[in-house]
Amino acid sequence: MKVLDARGKRCPLPVIMLARLVPEVEVGSVVRVLADDPAAAVDIPAWCRLRGQEFVGAVEDGPGYDVRRVR
Repeated sequence: MKVLDARGKRCPLPVIMLARLVPEVEVGSVVRVLADDPAAAVDIPAWCRLRGQEFVGAVEDGPGYDVRRVR
């Protein structure tokens, strides 16, 4: 699992950082995005839908989101 630390970054930076990292990750792998911007809770799932990636869900133990690379 890759971890992308976008804490302290404001919209749209967490999504931009995720978009740049995903091509480096193997298909089927999960990227955990650590983000404390409230907009990330909406932006990251929306980006996944638009880009054909799987939004696995929010991380229960902190401000993070799991995204699985599908293609």
